[in-house]
Order: sequence, then structure tokens, then C-alpha cells
Amino acid sequence: MDYAGVVTLEILYMIAFLALTSAGLAIVFGMMRVINLAHGEFVLLGGYATLKCSQLGINVYVAMLVIAPLLVGIVGLIVERLIIRFLYGRMIDTMLATWGLSLTLIGLVTLYFGPSAMSIPAPIPGYQLGTYQMGGYNLFIILITTALFVAMWGVLRFTRAGLIARGAMQGPDVVAALGYNPRTVYMVTFTVGAALSGLAGGVLAPLTGLLPSSGGAYIAKAFITVITGGAAVISGTLSSSIIFGTINQLVSFAAHPVIGEIAMLALAIILLRLMPRGITGRFFRDGT
Repeated sequence: MDYAGVVTLEILYMIAFLALTSAGLAIVFGMMRVINLAHGEFVLLGGYATLKCSQLGINVYVAMLVIAPLLVGIVGLIVERLIIRFLYGRMIDTMLATWGLSLTLIGLVTLYFGPSAMSIPAPIPGYQLGTYQMGGYNLFIILITTALFVAMWGVLRFTRAGLIARGAMQGPDVVAALGYNPRTVYMVTFTVGAALSGLAGGVLAPLTGLLPSSGGAYIAKAFITVITGGAAVISGTLSSSIIFGTINQLVSFAAHPVIGEIAMLALAIILLRLMPRGITGRFFRDGT
């Protein structure tokens, strides 16, 4: 029974990890069809912002929940104004530009923080589950991810901002018909997506550690989660996170963590072959 509880909690953690790291990319891709190859570095910037604030003596929760998303959101706003806004509708050019941005951010982070791995102590101690020692901070990540997606669902479903956001998913003509400048909506959308990436990086930093090149690990999992989920921001991201997180952890416990990663990637290939429009394109009609 204790072992079953451990497996269940680890599955929930992996689902939360995938959903949290994919949320910012899901908003940008779902609403704007912009493939941001610098997404992993935005997540990484959130982690390093939390690290720097921790070194300065700022409360770690304030750093990860407020300062990290705010700073990365500002970076996203600057990037959108200087680069992305000139490339809407040019997918290949956007991919190349954000890839160059990714390499630039890696270089700047390495220059400032150095190439060595760094870490932040987890602010929540572990606990005992039967004979197993569990990480208490994993539960915090699960709660934060749940709260984030409930908030996103509420905004998209019940607010005027959500109506505009869903209009942006349909296209610029719908946004214009609602009386808003599509370019302004896209600017706000990219900024919010970057801020959510910074939030993910800040929250995950105490568990994953920080290395200038580790953004690639975030973006790989985020992309397969978002693209397999389909265009719908909430239902798509959660559906694919649940499937991939469950498979990854079950196979990891049964065999090896590396085999779990391979199983997740193989499943993504199979699902995209069977459902080219993603899970939500096949089973859901809702835009969220």
C-alpha cells in the first residue's frame, strides 16, 4: 500500500511538472501559433531570477511566485516588441529568430552565473510515507499547478479577457471584430506566456537545479506536451500531461527512468500519427 502511494504521488508530480512547464508555451502557441524555441530559456531565467533573489536574502516564495514571473514577463515583452512582432505569420523565420534568442540567453546566463550547476534549497522538508522518504516540495508543485490551471480556466471561461483570448485563437479578424487591435492582444499574450514560463522556472528551481544549458530539457517536454495536446490551452495541455506523466512514471518504476523518457517520446510519436490535430482536435470542441 505504501508503494502504491509513492507511485501515485510521483505520477501526480510528473503530471504537474509537464503541465507547469508547458503552460506558457501552450498560451503562446495556442493563441498565436508562434513556435518559441527560447521557451526553455525563459523557464531557466525564472529559475536564475529565484536563485539571485535567494542570494540577496529575499523570501524564496516571493522570489518564485512574484519576482521571477514579473522579470521574465518583462523580458518577454521586450522580445515581442523588438523581434516577434515583425515575424507573425512567418513560422520558419520565428523559429530561427527564437532559436538565435535561445543561444543568446544561454550565453548571457553563462557569462553572468558561470557554467557550473547551481541549486536552491527546497523550502519544504520531506516527509515519511510508510518506509519511504518523500519530498514535501513535490506536493507544493502539485498544488501550485492545480491553482494555476484553475485560474487560467476561470479567466478564459468567465472574463472579458478570456473572451478576447479565445477570439485570438480563432484569428485576428475575430479579435478585430471585438474591437481590439490584434497586435496589442498578441503582445499581451506573449508577455503572459513568458511570465508563466518564469513562474514555472522559479517554482521548479529547488528540485531541478540550474545549469545554463538545461533549458533544452524543458523545451523538449513542453513541445511534445503542447503539440500532442492540440490547440486548446487548458484541456489539451492537461490531457497530454496526464497521459505522458502517467506513462513516464509507470515505465520508470517498472524499468528505468531513461526507459520512461523513451516510452514518453515513443507515445508522442504514436499519438501524433493517429491524431495529427492533437488530442483536443480529435476529442474536444471547446477552445480552452
